[in-house]
Amino acid sequence: MKMVSLRVCVYVSLIVHAFFLLPTGVLCDEEDDLLQGINSFRQSRSLAALSKNNNAECMADQIADALEHKACSTMAGPSIITSTRPRYANYPDIVKKCDIDINTTTDGVILPVCVPKRVPTLVLTNYTQSSYANYLNNSRYSGVGIGKENDWVVVVLATNTPAGTFSNVAAPRLGLVARISLSMVVLTLVWLGIW
Repeated sequence: MKMVSLRVCVYVSLIVHAFFLLPTGVLCDEEDDLLQGINSFRQSRSLAALSKNNNAECMADQIADALEHKACSTMAGPSIITSTRPRYANYPDIVKKCDIDINTTTDGVILPVCVPKRVPTLVLTNYTQSSYANYLNNSRYSGVGIGKENDWVVVVLATNTPAGTFSNVAAPRLGLVARISLSMVVLTLVWLGIW
């Protein structure tokens, strides 16, 4: 069933490209198709499907943007980079831009792939038939974010552990604000002679 819908998507994209001079693939959601392929790979190994993680997706998008103008040859073969300090992007800026608590990224992993023209089958093969498969075949990973730019696809895997959820930065000093507010109420009551 999925193969039929993928073929339809490709045909429609080719027709749109031919008549409107738009890039092929504009009507196909590459990221959803890749996620479905990765989840099929995991399910064939009796692992739970990965669910989308918005913060991991933000990070994947930002890293793909950082790689946008780099040649594929800059990364020969699979390169496993833990999310603590990828060498190809300004990690602190990405974490800040995505509003992620850096302490919640250390168990995650960033998996960049470069495939000319992002041919979907080759992209999926780069994830499932390389050393990346070890990560996709690991039950500790439960969340995923996918980003793409030019020839690059970036998959960010998240865990359910506190050090791998890619959670947002906590609201700043919420407890302090509550304590100050309570203190102000008490002072007002004392000043008014009610307390």
